[in-house]
Amino acid sequence: MASYRIGIGSFNLKDGAVGIGTESTGLGNLKVEGTIKTTDLDVGVSTFTRYAGFEGEQTNIGRDQTLSGEYSTTGDIVVDDGNTLTVGLGSTACIGSVECISVKHHFSVPVGDTAGRDKSSGYAEGTVRYNRDLETMEFFNGNEWRQFRYQSDNNNRGRGLFAGGRTPSFPSSIEFIEISSLGNGQDFGDLTVARESATNNVASHVRGLFGGGYHPGAGDDEIDYVTMASQGDAIDFGDISSERYSPGGGSSSTRGLFAGGSPDTNVIDYVEISTLGDALDFGDLAQGRRYPSGASSPVRSCFAGGGDAPANTHYSIIDYVTIASKANAARFGDLTASVYMAVGGCSNSVRGLYHLGTNSWAPTWNSVNQVDFITLASEGNSTNFGELTIARSYTGGTSNSVRGIFGGGFFGPSTTRYNAIDFVLIASQGNGQDFGDLVENRTAAGTVCDSHGGLGGY
Repeated sequence: MASYRIGIGSFNLKDGAVGIGTESTGLGNLKVEGTIKTTDLDVGVSTFTRYAGFEGEQTNIGRDQTLSGEYSTTGDIVVDDGNTLTVGLGSTACIGSVECISVKHHFSVPVGDTAGRDKSSGYAEGTVRYNRDLETMEFFNGNEWRQFRYQSDNNNRGRGLFAGGRTPSFPSSIEFIEISSLGNGQDFGDLTVARESATNNVASHVRGLFGGGYHPGAGDDEIDYVTMASQGDAIDFGDISSERYSPGGGSSSTRGLFAGGSPDTNVIDYVEISTLGDALDFGDLAQGRRYPSGASSPVRSCFAGGGDAPANTHYSIIDYVTIASKANAARFGDLTASVYMAVGGCSNSVRGLYHLGTNSWAPTWNSVNQVDFITLASEGNSTNFGELTIARSYTGGTSNSVRGIFGGGFFGPSTTRYNAIDFVLIASQGNGQDFGDLVENRTAAGTVCDSHGGLGGY
């Protein structure tokens, strides 16, 4: 009888016989000797349990197979044309050891809804699944679920929305632009409540949220949402924790933040964008204020500038939070100047941009056209980016991964309102260029985009 060793080296096939316990004679027996390993092994995987020392460089699936136990190989798995490999419930195969798996035509990933993706469901870092609620593939990066997006052009995509504001009346209208092209705003629909100074930059690639705001005589606690890819009126989402206007906004693909606002507060609220419901407590800003401007990467939201009234105090502070956690904000750095209304904020996943707006409260309204930028992954003071085509304040800011957009605003002390839309290239530094015009001369509009920096380009 041929001798062989288990656990050392590889098997050499004798007489061309291959098979593992599938029959009692002939090819049903695995005959081995020596330590030469094969590079072309076709085995009945359904009967092959873990066996130390067996190592093929490639395992070919030449017939339909169903795995119902625990299996291991350090080589490639190749599923031949016309065959399927099914991994049954409770079965594991090739975890952490296979460099390449080649599957012809298709394979299926786990499918579930948003509610089923929590940690108690057993998902770990690197898990990939299809979310039927969001109708997209997603993966877990160890901190949060991120969605894949189809994009025909990595550099040019995204829809930006401007909602409400003051004209000088309080419109409920929402208009949209396609950021990858130049052109004027177009009608999208209406908010549930006409108001100005709703939050900016709270959106996933599916939904855009507008929280808080001001209408004659009072602040507002409404959160509205829209479906970004369609046009239509906003729908009630829930409420922020108090009636206030001009909160700063930030978000990842799953979580939206509402920071600060007036009456002057340091409260940060959060919501899960794919669900409906009232906002919950996240933590506190380092400094309570109205009109902080938000910009986000997939990991961080940074809130810059803002002020309080009637003291007419304005701040240069930039503070940040880690979106996936719940905690108080930490100090990031300072803007190049103290500003009261740094409303226009936008970002890609690397840089955050802030239009400095105005450095004084009424009646002076000293409007400026300066734009600053920061690198979101690091801490430090902002740097001058360039200037907009018109000095103004109360602009709305939004962006895709390439362009930053600043629309509307007014010039003080005359309070002349504008419909001008400027754009800049986020990766470079330079002055704004003409993009087009909003439908209305509006100021302090709420803004969202389906491809802002917090979505990471997905």
